[in-house]
Amino acid sequence: MKLLGNLFENNRLWAESIKKIHPDFFRKLSEQQAPEYLWIGCSDSRVPANEIVGLMPGEIFVHRNVANVVVHTDMNCLSVLQYAIDVLKVKHIMVVGHYGCGGVRAAMRNQALGLIDNWLRNIKDIYRQHRDKIDAIQDEEQRVNLLCELNVVEQVNNVCHTTIVQDAWARGQSLAVHGWIYSIRNGGLKDLNVCITRPEQLDDIYRIESELQGEEVSRADQQD
Repeated sequence: MKLLGNLFENNRLWAESIKKIHPDFFRKLSEQQAPEYLWIGCSDSRVPANEIVGLMPGEIFVHRNVANVVVHTDMNCLSVLQYAIDVLKVKHIMVVGHYGCGGVRAAMRNQALGLIDNWLRNIKDIYRQHRDKIDAIQDEEQRVNLLCELNVVEQVNNVCHTTIVQDAWARGQSLAVHGWIYSIRNGGLKDLNVCITRPEQLDDIYRIESELQGEEVSRADQQD
């Protein structure tokens, strides 16, 4: 008997249900991938990207890791980001955290968990920056949820600080980076009112003058 046979049966039923509604769906899906969205989210099994926003396979490109962190030395994340922007030409990047995130909760404690402690250092840094505000809250769950929100905001900025995103803006490519958070308790998404669409919205220390921008400045100087 095949192990996990129930999952293969679920797959068969799912594929058949899709083909009944859209007979050509999988043929068209196999021919191209042209999503407008990149979702950077948490690996938590309770946070499925497509289902949350009601999109079908092929409509959203997805990168997930523990606590939806964007680190500038993470070649996996950067490779996804570059492919999504340079090849797929996505127009929107959504960094999506969720309330009650186990990774965020672990980052607020001093318990040794192993290799992941090094990953959670990124969130501990955010906690340290906002510790007075977070620790002033008496309820633990509310403290965790506030750090979940602050983590999303920080990761939105980290996305925008990359040369990949800033080069796209320099080319005139339309690209918006959003910060959202999801509630597992009720299935609702919350917009954290963080949306960055141009480098002028960033702290000037993080703005990068691309080679393209340098060439434009040089040509302007020559014309003068």
